[in-house]
Amino acid sequence: MKKFLAGLAAVVMAVTIVPSASAAGTTLLTNVRTGHHPTFDRVVFDLTGAEPGASVTRTTEPTSCGSGKPVSALGEEFLEVRLQPAAAHENGHSTYPGSRKFETGLPTAQSVAFTCDFEAVLSIAIGVNRKNASYHAWFTTDGPLRYVVDIDHN
Repeated sequence: MKKFLAGLAAVVMAVTIVPSASAAGTTLLTNVRTGHHPTFDRVVFDLTGAEPGASVTRTTEPTSCGSGKPVSALGEEFLEVRLQPAAAHENGHSTYPGSRKFETGLPTAQSVAFTCDFEAVLSIAIGVNRKNASYHAWFTTDGPLRYVVDIDHN
C-alpha cells in the first residue's frame, strides 16, 4: 500500500508541478487595445511575464496555424505579429478576455484576428487598409510589459 501511495503522490506532483514549470517561461497576453492618433493607428498587446521574441511580417492573407485555412478579416494587407514563447491561455483557461477577431473602427489598422495560439506561439494579424504601410513595432517595459505596433496613416 505504501508503494501505491508513493506512486500516486509522484503522479499527482508531476501533473500539478510540471505544467506550471513549463508555463513559467511563457509570456501571457492579457489584453489587446487599439487607438487612433493624428498620424498613425496603434495596436497594443498587454502582456505578463518575460519579454518574448517578437517579429512582424506582411501577408496578403492570414492563415490559421492549425488548419492552414484562411482567416477572414478586414484589410488590404496584414501585419502578422508573432510572439514566442507566448500564449493567450494558461492551464486550459484564457488569459485574454476579448474577442479573437474584431474590426477596430480605425481608418488604417482596420481589424485584429488571432491566427495562432498553440505550443507557445502566439500570432495575431492586424488588417491594414493598404499595402506596404509604414509601421513601427517595439516593446515597452516602463510599466506593464506591452508590445506596440504603430501603423502610419500615409
